Amino acid sequence: MRTEHDAQITTSLTTSHTTPFTTSLTAPPAAALVRGALDLERTGRGLLPHRLPARARAQCADPQLAQAESQPSGVRLAFRTRATTVELETLPTKRVHPGAPPRPDGVYDLLVDGVPHGEATAAGGDTLTVDLATGAAEHHPGEPAVLRFTGLPDREKDVEIWLPHNETTELVALRTDAAVAPVADRGRKVWLHHGSSISHGSNAVRPTGVWPVRAALLAGAELVNLGLAGSALLDPFTARAMRDTPADLISVKIGINLVNADLMRLRAFGPAVHGFLDTVREGHPTAPLLVVSPLYCPIHEETPGPAAFDLSGLAEGRLGFKATGDPAEVAAGKLTLTVIREELARIVRERRADDPNLHHLDGRSLYGADDHAELPLPDGLHPDAATHLRVGDRFAALAFAQDGPFGPLGPSGPRTR
Repeated sequence: MRTEHDAQITTSLTTSHTTPFTTSLTAPPAAALVRGALDLERTGRGLLPHRLPARARAQCADPQLAQAESQPSGVRLAFRTRATTVELETLPTKRVHPGAPPRPDGVYDLLVDGVPHGEATAAGGDTLTVDLATGAAEHHPGEPAVLRFTGLPDREKDVEIWLPHNETTELVALRTDAAVAPVADRGRKVWLHHGSSISHGSNAVRPTGVWPVRAALLAGAELVNLGLAGSALLDPFTARAMRDTPADLISVKIGINLVNADLMRLRAFGPAVHGFLDTVREGHPTAPLLVVSPLYCPIHEETPGPAAFDLSGLAEGRLGFKATGDPAEVAAGKLTLTVIREELARIVRERRADDPNLHHLDGRSLYGADDHAELPLPDGLHPDAATHLRVGDRFAALAFAQDGPFGPLGPSGPRTR
């Protein structure tokens, strides 16, 4: 998060006549321009946003988590300027999965005063080749890319550049044809959200199309998105990161990763949920806290995990998943989405006796069986781009309603933590 010494940004004049102001994003003051990240690492090549702090990252060596938290879903550059031309130099990391369809380049969305104004992609960069069947990975370094946005309104304005939700992205430099300054505090409430790859943005096609981003833009909230692909696992270090992050509104979406990773049994699940919520409450004792159960997902509604890649589909160039558990194992404590929804509803109901600011939302109200009939999950687990928008619209309408758990947003008061 930003600190006091980041309150001002400095720029230096270069010889370019089109974009004379260059902000080195490796310099410490540049942190004032980055929103939605919990940590910023200076790598020697650029500034790498992290969505988990260094202490949390040090407590888990899982490469899946390392990749997910370094992909800047919900992270954006935000600045005030009269500039009509903006260049952003970045170093993306492209993922390649042999045998699977090529992944499109990540999209950068530029907004002017909250309104979409342009998009760009960055070719080149580093390459990470991952064999989906074996997990073997190879990293190959590449060169930075420069994105250019032109034709911005010639007036003072707030500019946001939302970084690709699915590409690890190092920030190198920002070049503009007018000076930039950090955006002043608009009094917007900070919404801190944690969830799985669905919250991270899997199968969304642009960073502003990820469902929590969509909901935040509709509601006027300042989003910190801890949607971590494959890693919404009730990890204590994630709970502590949420505890220590300033926020006005908090939501946790729990379930799908616990099933598809086959991580724990029913006996462990309830206490783990209680422990996670207890830790969050240590830093945010009275903030509205919304527990969201899983969206509808047919392969895991009644069938436990683990989930596995459908290798027959890979052979045909399709990426898909299947459940490999046995429904009979539910009696022995294996988890399904149905079991998790029932347990989360019970836990929230019982805790509300002492915590009236704790709320529950059944994920099927965001995406249910009828939605699946219309907009099926293309790979069996993750929603497509249209479904992300639908889920974001519904979450905004439910959570930020007049009588919703977050209520309509006005200026924020003192932030917890």
